[in-house]
Amino acid sequence: MSTTVPSSGLAAPAPADRVGAPDAHEAVVDGPDAVGAAPVRTAPWGADPYANALRTGRGPLFLRRSDGWLLPLDVERWCSDAGSADLSALHRCEGPVLDIGCGPGRLVAELASLGHRALGIDVSEAAVARTRGLGGAALLRSVFDPLPGEGRWGTLLLLDGNIGIGGDPAALLDRAADLLGADGLLIAETAPVDVDERVRVRLDDGRDGTDGRAASALDAEPFPWARIGTPALLRHARAGGWRTAGQWGAEGRTFVSLRRPVRERSARTSSQSAESANIAPVISSQLPK
Repeated sequence: MSTTVPSSGLAAPAPADRVGAPDAHEAVVDGPDAVGAAPVRTAPWGADPYANALRTGRGPLFLRRSDGWLLPLDVERWCSDAGSADLSALHRCEGPVLDIGCGPGRLVAELASLGHRALGIDVSEAAVARTRGLGGAALLRSVFDPLPGEGRWGTLLLLDGNIGIGGDPAALLDRAADLLGADGLLIAETAPVDVDERVRVRLDDGRDGTDGRAASALDAEPFPWARIGTPALLRHARAGGWRTAGQWGAEGRTFVSLRRPVRERSARTSSQSAESANIAPVISSQLPK
């Protein structure tokens, strides 16, 4: 799930903060879909508390604000199979799907079983490894890095609190518009309360800092995150030209689907869209060998 921005109520963020170059499991595509090595950045989501939680499949894990406020993260749900609330979103997906902040990969795996071509991106090596272990395709990337198939994705997913990536929903929506094809769909999970706030947080496993791993996490630099409910997301979306496609709730979670704004694309993205409307070769090239 991502916290890096251009200047990864939260149900459960999936990280996207540090991005590394393609590893041995990635095949870089030539031509208009080529994706070069992404810049390396410090990754809060690569810290031990998160990686350890994914390896064990359980928490506790929190986002901690500087004032001590804790937001619990639902590690057990992330590491389980897709549930009925997840399916309420996945059944709305159209065309090839990019899961932004895919975490341990339950959504990518489920999409594949539903017949969708899906790619997950995440900045946590542990998350990417677990997604690939489920048979899903995943890359170690941030949403703000160069990605395969820009301008041609049918659906983007920002579930599990990932609308908070980078702490700037407007910037995230703008980036999402660049990634989607014409009339593409963005499905986002929102906070179940009416909130619109920007915070700086650290990952915290609830330990007292007496061992080395906990202490290093406590010393980590805070990163920006956002908590945003449905009314606030719709305000940001309208300001960016997005059209509301749907709103619903399931199992105490709340979701919004949005249609990509109609706007001019960059020359590079337009060229990509004209080259091909089929993302399949791009995804296939990223499958783990």
